[in-house]
Amino acid sequence: MAKIKINTLIKGAIEEVWNKYTNPTHIVHWNFASPDWHCPLAENNLTVGGSYKTRMEAKDGSMGFNFEGVYIDVIPNKAFTYKLADERKVQVLFNPNKTTTELVILFDPDMENPIELQRKGWQAILNHFKEYVENTP
Repeated sequence: MAKIKINTLIKGAIEEVWNKYTNPTHIVHWNFASPDWHCPLAENNLTVGGSYKTRMEAKDGSMGFNFEGVYIDVIPNKAFTYKLADERKVQVLFNPNKTTTELVILFDPDMENPIELQRKGWQAILNHFKEYVENTP
């Protein structure tokens, strides 16, 4: 099955975008798709073989899940790839321009949810990240 691709163009230098995307101090502030969800936990060991773990929860406590992966490739300020527990791969690419950075995410779809639902969910999180970067000093 083909990978799903999402992307956005962010006003910000590559170093700032990379830091806010990978630093757990920032991840907890943007890693959710809608205002009724939050990310109470983020851990990130951004090295080959290191792990990435976040917890997403509905603010009303009705549901939540862990999202975990292990890095298989890391090129600082450029790209990284991680593998999820179910063996799906996620690749994140940072393409710098003069005053902007394009962020591209390619991921293997799961077999449980419709493709368009997955695309919209991941894109909503990425849009929230863009808003966070552009509005947080």
